[in-house]
Amino acid sequence: MIQQIAETRSSIAIVQADRPITTESAATAKRLLACLTLAGPLFVIVALVQVLTRPGFDITRDAVSLLTLGSLGWIQSGSFILTGALSVAGAVGMHRALRDGTGKRWVPILLTVYGVGLVGGGIFHPDPSSGFPPGTPSSASAVSSWHGALHMIFGSLAFLSLIIICFVLASRFWQDRQRRRALCSLAAGGAGALGVMSGGAPHGTLTLFVGVGLAMIWMAAAAALLLIDRDDRAASAAS
Repeated sequence: MIQQIAETRSSIAIVQADRPITTESAATAKRLLACLTLAGPLFVIVALVQVLTRPGFDITRDAVSLLTLGSLGWIQSGSFILTGALSVAGAVGMHRALRDGTGKRWVPILLTVYGVGLVGGGIFHPDPSSGFPPGTPSSASAVSSWHGALHMIFGSLAFLSLIIICFVLASRFWQDRQRRRALCSLAAGGAGALGVMSGGAPHGTLTLFVGVGLAMIWMAAAAALLLIDRDDRAASAAS
């Protein structure tokens, strides 16, 4: 009797493991991945508009994070939080899309850390520094309070996770013989790393924005490519 129960449970487990992804589950994964395609472009576009229009802001001197300050700071704060939320949703989509291969486990985890870091960066603001907002002493530090320190910690976690994701995806694409995608992912991760490392150099705020912005855009492109791949596989299976 006990043996029959064990065999029945084993048979159920095998059936569940082999059960194909339902149409509803696939549609949900597609919508979640679509969130990730919006995250990076949203952040970059919102920041660029403010860089060009906010009085007193100089991207060669001021970090984009300083745009969270002042009467219009809610715009950039909202961008941080919304981009982070979209990225966390995208992490769930990645978990469902990457069912095997390199990065199956770590890409969703790192994407979640990246998204949470952005949300934290939007909630906790840096301190006024480098002459922004206008009237701030040029010698003021952006990390002179507890919320300024938390902003730096959350931001660092987000940028580091984003860079690592690009390198993990580069390895995955290379193993899948998708050389062009692998090189693009490697270049995006390298640009992000270079931007972070040069953040304290002259005009480092500009290189930081460009490097991280490129990595963000590539993450959106990678999610879009995964969506295309899923559609192609679904079409092949249907035919």
